[in-house]
Amino acid sequence: MSENRTVPLTDPVALRAFAHPLRMSLVGLLRREGPLTATQAAERLGESVPGCSFHLRQLAKYGLVERVPGADARERPWRATALFTSWGTDSADPEVRAAVDHLDAVVTRRFYDRAIEWLRTRDQEPAAWRRVTGPGDVVLHVTLDEYTELERRFNELVEPYLARQSDPSARPEGARTVNILQFVLTTDRPQDPAP
Repeated sequence: MSENRTVPLTDPVALRAFAHPLRMSLVGLLRREGPLTATQAAERLGESVPGCSFHLRQLAKYGLVERVPGADARERPWRATALFTSWGTDSADPEVRAAVDHLDAVVTRRFYDRAIEWLRTRDQEPAAWRRVTGPGDVVLHVTLDEYTELERRFNELVEPYLARQSDPSARPEGARTVNILQFVLTTDRPQDPAP
């Protein structure tokens, strides 16, 4: 992975290009496992080699993956260019907002599918892991500044564990992959300012 932590997507074409489930899976796989060829990625994801190869080339157009030197001249692996992908939701451009809405819907669906799959198999988890995993929520009454500080503190808490994503040798014995799904939403509408 290059030195970039985040690839920002701001172009509606790039946003729509990333909103493809296989492309998201490919980027996630490269972030977790490091450089892989299209053949290796296809084997791990249960997809076709030509399909993975096509989608990796598309991801490269938008700076999400890149080629790296292989073990020999025939091997042509790909790697993720960053640990995270970000996109803003506050654009004034309606085309960008529509692309962001579509991408957010795809991500939300993937979160849902992942959670349902976990629920289907959670009885196979050790009891200790079942106790600390699963759905939950918390309702807070906070200002925007307070929420921003809360998000900063959360990011600060997880920061020491992020290097383990791209460096398997940094993972202690017994470490498991834990996916913390984050979906922050408001449940009320802002009050109209007093006249």
